[in-house]
Amino acid sequence: MRLFLLALAFVALALPFAAQAQSPDLGAVIAQHRDQIEKPSRQSVGPVIEAIAASGPLGAALLQAWGDRLLAIRKSDGLLVITAPDGDGLTLTDAATGAGLGAAAEGDVTLLRPNSGVRGVISAALAGNALSDPDPKRRIEALDSLSRRADASQLALLRQALDDPDPALAARKARLERLLTIQYDPDPAARITAIESFGGDSGLDFRASLNPILTTRRVALEQVPADANIARKLSLGSDLSRDEAYAMLVADGTAPARLTSDAMRATLAQHIADGMVGGVSLAQLGDQAARDRAYTALETQGIVQPAASEAEVDAALSRYNFLDLYAEPDADVTTSARAALRGTETRIGLMQAADLSLDALSLASIYFLAAIGLAVTFGVMGVINMAHGEFIMMGAYTGYVVQQFITDKTVSLIVALPLAFVVTFAAGVALERLVIRHLYKRPLETLLATFGVSIALQQLAKNIFGTQARPLTSPAWLDGALTFNDVVSISYIRIAIFVLAMVFLGLYLFIMNRTRLGLEVRAVTQNPGMAASMGISPDRINMLTFGLGSGIAGIAGVAIGLFAKVTSELGSDYIVQSFMTVVVGGVGNIWGTLAGAALIGFLQKGIEWFNPANTLAAQTYMILFIIIFIQFRPRGIIAAKGRAAGA
Repeated sequence: MRLFLLALAFVALALPFAAQAQSPDLGAVIAQHRDQIEKPSRQSVGPVIEAIAASGPLGAALLQAWGDRLLAIRKSDGLLVITAPDGDGLTLTDAATGAGLGAAAEGDVTLLRPNSGVRGVISAALAGNALSDPDPKRRIEALDSLSRRADASQLALLRQALDDPDPALAARKARLERLLTIQYDPDPAARITAIESFGGDSGLDFRASLNPILTTRRVALEQVPADANIARKLSLGSDLSRDEAYAMLVADGTAPARLTSDAMRATLAQHIADGMVGGVSLAQLGDQAARDRAYTALETQGIVQPAASEAEVDAALSRYNFLDLYAEPDADVTTSARAALRGTETRIGLMQAADLSLDALSLASIYFLAAIGLAVTFGVMGVINMAHGEFIMMGAYTGYVVQQFITDKTVSLIVALPLAFVVTFAAGVALERLVIRHLYKRPLETLLATFGVSIALQQLAKNIFGTQARPLTSPAWLDGALTFNDVVSISYIRIAIFVLAMVFLGLYLFIMNRTRLGLEVRAVTQNPGMAASMGISPDRINMLTFGLGSGIAGIAGVAIGLFAKVTSELGSDYIVQSFMTVVVGGVGNIWGTLAGAALIGFLQKGIEWFNPANTLAAQTYMILFIIIFIQFRPRGIIAAKGRAAGA
């Protein structure tokens, strides 16, 4: 037992000496690469940093100081030191040995300031050594650094550190190792295996690793090497113009500059001697072939700069092959990368279509929620209420006011929804009693009256709340988005609005089909005179119906205000789309309103996808489409019956 303990102690003492023997001496490394340390270059500093990193902890400390711009040269003896701020001065440490050198003034040293490129190489080297650090935070930082900036030298270090006690970090390391294998492994088979291992992955990092492999360069070659990795052979005239092709030869220095006819005439005129130019008489210079002979003779005599005639241009172009060559020399690797990228692009296209569909669905739910109230007032009652948008605005401002008194966003939202209904219901009843009831069956006058009410309500809102947008903040659980991948996502607020729209659809159907109010509304809608003879008051039903539609608009305002700016013009942004939704879907039919909202939402998003930079043009095209649509189907997608149908 005693012998075993002695042997163990001997091994423990011997290990540091063995490690030191295997690691290069940092002082020697510094002496060998002193010039590169003082004036580093991004292109050539890599081997220097590798040698310093291989020297052990002292080398890591030097690199850290170098990257942090704390490495300096002591002016008195030229010693390379690590500085640390200490009050008004500095504390110095010998960079080669780690020995303390005491305090010094800032003027006693010259700080080394590597540029961002060199610092990036240093950061990557430090990250490679930190991949196996016991501290998970440092391992995460190292992975983040390698993800942003890595090279072939980091691949071996990463493979040695793939085993990680944290499953999430182990998965990240494995993915990064495959990405670096694609880019830097010298074995083509390993690179192809790594590409194929991603399968249906469409991650941005995977696509970024494939793009350099498929990068091409355009070349002109007299003889095409047998092992050339050709991306495409270019045809003169279709893929490459004659001028562009010859310009490539001139740029490569394989052909003289082209000579234009005017330049040739001017040059020949300058060298006329005794009625001759280059042995060709002036009488013959009317022919292009004779002018070419004369200029060639001047070239031979060294009198003019060599230049290519049209015949020489044609001859040069016929000798060369014009190609797009892959930067990657191995054809199998580019074939695998091309197939993977093609499959990725197909999946991305499908995901973009899915993301566009989600956007269109969320927009349709917003239009439907804004139009439900209008479907009641305009569709059922036949009243053109231009103030409907202002009821939406009133609902949004009600939510804002509630949040001024209730700081908890969830509670404020729960209070604001029913309160907005009550406020706008009361406003709708007041509008119906004071204005609308006197204008039934006079649609033009109703439109003008409610338009005036709309302007008055906007001005009232400006007087009360001002012209600046007011915040209506959503609860924390509605922040963020439901993300499926880096392409498809939808915000939680839009999901909530979609759910709210479906709730109100169900509520509307319940009221209209399962309650006495709904029965009476349908009776008044179908035949007001017969309903009155059965003891139903059409005036009362009209008042309640208008109030119901206005109240629903108020709730829509709270929902819309969660992601839109709450201003006095909020309602005017949705009034046109609300009317289009009701008219296109079918006046007086809730299912038609739903279909109209879906049509307008998907149509607007589809047009915006074709012209994303101009949303105004998208709305213009959408209105033109709807005008054409109404010409063929004037009663909308689902035609209504009763009063609205006869209106």
